[in-house]
Amino acid sequence: MRAAWVLLPALAALSAYYVYLPLPGAVSDRWKLMLLDATFRAVQQTCHLIHYLRLSHHLIVLNYLICTFDKLKSVSSEDIKITDAVFDGVEVRVFEPPAKGDEKLKRGVVYIHGGGWALASARTSLYNNLCRIMAESLNAVVVSVEYRLVPEVHFPEQYHDALHATKHFLQPDVLAEYSVDPSRIAISGDSAGGNLAAAVCQQLSKDEDLPVRPKLQALIYPVLQAFDFNTPSYQQNMNMPVLPRYVMVNYWIDYVNGDYDLAHELLINNHTALNVGRALSFRARLNWTALLPPSFQKSYKPVVQTTGTAAIVERLPALLDVRALPLLADDATLARQPRTYVLTCENDVLRDDGAMYATRLERAGVPVTLDHFHDCFHGCMIFTVWPTDFSAGVQTRSSYIKWLDENL
Repeated sequence: MRAAWVLLPALAALSAYYVYLPLPGAVSDRWKLMLLDATFRAVQQTCHLIHYLRLSHHLIVLNYLICTFDKLKSVSSEDIKITDAVFDGVEVRVFEPPAKGDEKLKRGVVYIHGGGWALASARTSLYNNLCRIMAESLNAVVVSVEYRLVPEVHFPEQYHDALHATKHFLQPDVLAEYSVDPSRIAISGDSAGGNLAAAVCQQLSKDEDLPVRPKLQALIYPVLQAFDFNTPSYQQNMNMPVLPRYVMVNYWIDYVNGDYDLAHELLINNHTALNVGRALSFRARLNWTALLPPSFQKSYKPVVQTTGTAAIVERLPALLDVRALPLLADDATLARQPRTYVLTCENDVLRDDGAMYATRLERAGVPVTLDHFHDCFHGCMIFTVWPTDFSAGVQTRSSYIKWLDENL
């Protein structure tokens, strides 16, 4: 009995130490976020152990656990018709609202889910719930793209899946089948899905034979570059819950089919040092000292290595491929983009990716809305279903849907 009185406080102290993280004062739902992060870290560490023991790839195990837990949640969809289909070889989930009055044509949204190109699914309740609410609120047909994931495939296959599914939906006969107005279509996505949405939108703008084009693009805390892992937001939020910097670097390594041994070199920007000739032409396109407002730059300094490792981009050319890094696109491509919405969160390593893209689009003449949330964190918009029901999720989702409703 005496041992139990000693052991229980010790376990409680260890648990509190594991869960507690010093967070900025403005972060909403602080303790709930700490608990979510501690749970995610524990699951990730378990998956890495399984990977180390060579029992399975850690991302396969992690995704299995996410989807298994997700099945415990039930989301009502009585008023929305939900069907699974295949668009040009790519699986999609289609959300169709009921007809309203005399309105013959609905709006359309192609949605691409996040998850580091490796996790989640269009079929999980988190995205099922988001797309259902979008379909109801906007009276829109929402096509959620079920692209293939790492480690089954790597770049550029996720991009190709998103592009093929979107182009299929944009065919006039397909739009007519779903009663969608060809002049009122948006392409959207969050995180890695925002990356794919931006890359697809850029490619569609170059396709001269495309009969229908998106009216809008809406990017939710998108990941848009792997050139500089020391932007102010990467430095400020390197240990923030849900997406610390080292995790984002590892997602990039997995996406471009690299080796985890390269993580340190990427973290210190050795892959884009001044002696890496292939990187020089892109440097001005994401010079954050010229693209970010002072409130984002704060007192951080650029990290530019004089001598780095040119072999990295020779071995992994995708690290400088515009299809993977939409922020590297030239001004002519950016000028062809549709009206754009970019949602960013202060407590997110990807904050500056979105802000720099918004600035470059605006300078290219594209109407842009940068919707910045000071108290929110990466991934918050999908966390609206119990037990991960965050006020930040409802806040960002409402603002996002409001913009779509007013502009689509």
